[in-house]
Amino acid sequence: MSSSDISVSVRGLSKSYTIAHDATQHTTVAEALLHRLKKPLPRTQKETFWALRDVSFDIPHGDVVGIIGRNGAGKSTLLKVLSRITEPTAGEIDLYGRVGSLLEVGTGFHPELTGRENIYLNGAILGMGRREIRKHFDAIVDFAGVEQFLDTPVKRYSSGMYVRLAFAVAAHLEPEIMIVDEVLAVGDTEFQKKCLGKMQDVAHSGRTVLFVSHNMAAVSNLCSSCILLQGGQLSHYGPTEEVIDRYLTAASHGRQNTNALIQGFRPSWARPLITSARLLDSQGQEQISFSLGSDVTLELTFDTQNGPELKAPVMGVIINHATLGIAGGVNTRMSDFWATDGPYGTGILRCHLKRLPLLQGQYSIDLWLGDGPVDLDCLTGYLSLHIEDTDVYGTGRTPFAHMGMVYLEPQWQMVAL
Repeated sequence: MSSSDISVSVRGLSKSYTIAHDATQHTTVAEALLHRLKKPLPRTQKETFWALRDVSFDIPHGDVVGIIGRNGAGKSTLLKVLSRITEPTAGEIDLYGRVGSLLEVGTGFHPELTGRENIYLNGAILGMGRREIRKHFDAIVDFAGVEQFLDTPVKRYSSGMYVRLAFAVAAHLEPEIMIVDEVLAVGDTEFQKKCLGKMQDVAHSGRTVLFVSHNMAAVSNLCSSCILLQGGQLSHYGPTEEVIDRYLTAASHGRQNTNALIQGFRPSWARPLITSARLLDSQGQEQISFSLGSDVTLELTFDTQNGPELKAPVMGVIINHATLGIAGGVNTRMSDFWATDGPYGTGILRCHLKRLPLLQGQYSIDLWLGDGPVDLDCLTGYLSLHIEDTDVYGTGRTPFAHMGMVYLEPQWQMVAL
């Protein structure tokens, strides 16, 4: 590939942060102030954390590249370095074109300015002239759906309105390179579909898109190639389906239920109550690969760690196809199962699924833990499930994998007329 065909070139990119550790524990503000008065220059232990280490790749013009990996893999750090929000510790980056970034809700917006004024401000930040912004102004407002609030200060916007307007500006002002973090999760389902459609239009117009997401279906539908980051290093870069399959299978093989590993699959709002999760076969043995029509048990263990015990433990399960999206979900609330003899400080919850009707393929599983109506913890994509090709009909033929996500058990009938 010649240099004229490259849109983004990264060589030996590394980014480190210094983390300070203070072993002194304070239970009150007064205690902390007293300690600071006694020791105004406390000794702290410092640790160097490498968010990225020796990452190298080239992205061709017009390519749509997904960037995947579990939480803490370095995805957002990579985008921030590429967007010049933060400086790299080492390495070189060459960007051949104007960059438009959408990394956080309201990035580049001034809260006191109106939506109209922020469109011009954000466009200027992206390097657009006033005439170019005016040319796309109506399309931006229409796409964002904020016409009624256009002259309202954006500090009064909801987070959804913020992200709609921010995405509309970044997408319509025609940067040659568009960088999008998983901020689209803030919008509603209809708007997410509009955003994905717009990014497909952007890609077809010959511009380059870098897209970070935990939604493998969106990555598969949008991206022609994919980058997998693990522990701040580039693990694989290649065709999307190949990289997604490698990501999901690697997540299960050799997995240990350690707190450090589990934390990487837990969203920021969740309390660390789930201590382990497993897939079991009909014999109670841990497995990750099952034949079509197998019985599958999903198990999670929780520990409230001397905190408030759970009065009514609730378990939720969502099964996601690697590329097609949500295959199905269920929880104890909707199926009217309630644990008795509580409250519980520790416990095991199991969900037995009889003759799981999924077609062959790769799936990830989200597990939820709640107490009554309140969600407390969640592991997103922590478990991976592989369904094997199987002669489930006993005819010497297996169902076609491209025919959806579930296999059917028909009863055929022929009536002569």
